[in-house]
Amino acid sequence: MPKPETIAVAMSGGVDSSTVAAMLKTEGYNLVGLTLQLWNQRRLAGKPGMPETSEGRCCSLDDVYDARRVAEHLDIPYYVVNQQDRFEQDVVQPFVREYLSGRTPVPCTLCNNHLKFAQLLDTARQIGAERIATGHYARNEYDPTRNRWILKRPADTSKDQTYFLFGLTQEQLSRSLFPLGSYKKPDVRALAREQRLALAEKPDSQEICFIPGGDYKQFLDAYLADQGESMPDTSGELVTTSGEVVGHHDGIHNFTVGQRKGLGIATGSPLYVIGINGADRKVIVGSSDELTSKTLRANRLNWIAIPQLDGEMRVQVKIRHRHEAAWATLEMSGDDEVTATFDQPQRAVTPGQAAVFYSGEEVIGGGWIL
Repeated sequence: MPKPETIAVAMSGGVDSSTVAAMLKTEGYNLVGLTLQLWNQRRLAGKPGMPETSEGRCCSLDDVYDARRVAEHLDIPYYVVNQQDRFEQDVVQPFVREYLSGRTPVPCTLCNNHLKFAQLLDTARQIGAERIATGHYARNEYDPTRNRWILKRPADTSKDQTYFLFGLTQEQLSRSLFPLGSYKKPDVRALAREQRLALAEKPDSQEICFIPGGDYKQFLDAYLADQGESMPDTSGELVTTSGEVVGHHDGIHNFTVGQRKGLGIATGSPLYVIGINGADRKVIVGSSDELTSKTLRANRLNWIAIPQLDGEMRVQVKIRHRHEAAWATLEMSGDDEVTATFDQPQRAVTPGQAAVFYSGEEVIGGGWIL
C-alpha cells in the first residue's frame, strides 16, 4: 500500500482548525500540527489603556495550549513556529503606518496575504508535507477548462472568509485544503463533540489578535511608546465637502470613513466622516447622502478566477467583510489599478480596506481601495 500523504494542519487552537485535524486523521492522512506564534500577547499588557489578559483574541498563549492539547488527543506531532518578527514587520507596522496616514487597514487580510499561507507552506514542505489544511470557511477547486485554481464561497455564508483570502496565489490555492467549506458551523461543533475534542464549545475569537478590546487608538499609543516613539502630530482641521472649516481635531488616526460619533462639533443635522486627507491632515465631514460613492479605485490587485481583466466585467463587490456585495462594472484604469462603478452608490467606501470581486460563488480577485 502507498504511504499516506502527509498534510500540515494549521492549528489556531479554535474549534474549526481542531475539527479539521480530527477529520483528516479519521480519513487516514499522516498529519503534523503547526501553530504560528505571531504576537507576544504580554508585550503591551498593563500599559496605559491595555488590558492585562488576552481573553477573546486569536493566537493567544491559551490558544497555543489548546492546539497542543488537541494534537496530543489526536496523537499527531505538533510544532510552534515563531514568526513574531515577521508578523510585526509585515502586519503590525503597516497597520500603524496606515492609520497614521488616515487610512483604515485590514490586518487579517494582510496576515493571510503576506505571512500565514506563505510561511505555513514553506514550513510544511520542510517537514515533508506538500499541502496544508486550515479551518477557513471557503472552498477551492481546480478548473481544467481554465487551467486555474478557483476560490469559492463556503456553504455557510454567515461564516464566509473568502474576503480575507483574496490575495492567495495559484500555487498557494493548489496546495491548500479547506475541509470546512461544505459544512455549517453547528455541524462543525457537532463533529468536534463526536471526536471528543475538549474545546468543542470554545467561543470563536472576535478580536484582532494584537489589539485587545478592539481599541486601536489605545494600541497605537502603547505600541509607539513601546518602540520609544511618541504619537506624531496629525491634528488638523475638520472641513466640509465645500472646504468650510467647521472645527479642529486631535489627529487623523482617530477617524475612519463613515464615522459619526466623536467629531466634536454640534450641528443641526448629523455629520459623518466623508474622507481623510492625510497629506494636509484634514478630516472631511458631510451629510449622510455625501457619504455614498458611485465608484471606487483599487490597486495591488490579485486575480484568481481569471489571469487578468480584459475589458469590462460585471461583478459583485464587497468593500468590507460584513458588507453585502454590490453589483458593479469593473474595468482597468491603470497598469495595476481597477475602477468599479456601482449600480447603486455605496456607503463609506474606505481607503485602506480590501475590495473583493465576486461572480456568483467565485472570487474573481481583489485589491486595496485607494
